[in-house]
Amino acid sequence: MLNNIGLPGILLIAVVVLVLFGRGKISSLMGEIGKGITSFKKGISEGNKELEEDTAAEAKDVTPATEKDKV
Repeated sequence: MLNNIGLPGILLIAVVVLVLFGRGKISSLMGEIGKGITSFKKGISEGNKELEEDTAAEAKDVTPATEKDKV
């Protein structure tokens, strides 16, 4: 169904949405979407950092006891 929408169809939909909601409402909606995406990316990076810290904390020192004294 959506495969047959061309450039004129997309432009018509954009104009109808702009008329129904107005420029101010659409710009504020896009701003909220941008904030949500930024927050999502920040959460993902914090989660990855937390996983890396947990992995580093769980890493064991496998150096033999005799080698540790030589440092």
